[in-house]
Amino acid sequence: MPDKRKSQSHIRPVALAVIRDGPRLLVRRYTAPDGDHYYRPLGGRIEFGERAEQAVNREIMEEIEAEIEQVRHLTTIENIFERDGEQAHQIEFLFEAQLVDRSLYGAEGINGMESSGKRIEAVWIDLTQPLDGPLYPVCLRDLLLTE
Repeated sequence: MPDKRKSQSHIRPVALAVIRDGPRLLVRRYTAPDGDHYYRPLGGRIEFGERAEQAVNREIMEEIEAEIEQVRHLTTIENIFERDGEQAHQIEFLFEAQLVDRSLYGAEGINGMESSGKRIEAVWIDLTQPLDGPLYPVCLRDLLLTE
């Protein structure tokens, strides 16, 4: 029997930056429509004709106006999930990277903006401490804590 849930009907490739400082990880904190929070590393959609590593560099520059260096592919995850009642399907390229501006490691939060003009704030979370919401992709915490 076919799945009758709404679907985005396409696979979305994304590139995410895993920027760490010891047990801390730089993430964006999201608020879901129901008020719950969740976290995801910075990054976004890979544009047609763009390589994943180019996309992660571009996304970090767009989102928080910061350059990254020592970018290396960490892993790729196929993620099929439900968001806002719709099925979503992403191929997520995770890249470990460092911020060129070392002063950003001491910041509590980093203000930025999406290409749509929506303001965002990147925050540091401690992977060894409980969070007030899930970290996505769901396997990321375990992956980083077992390295």
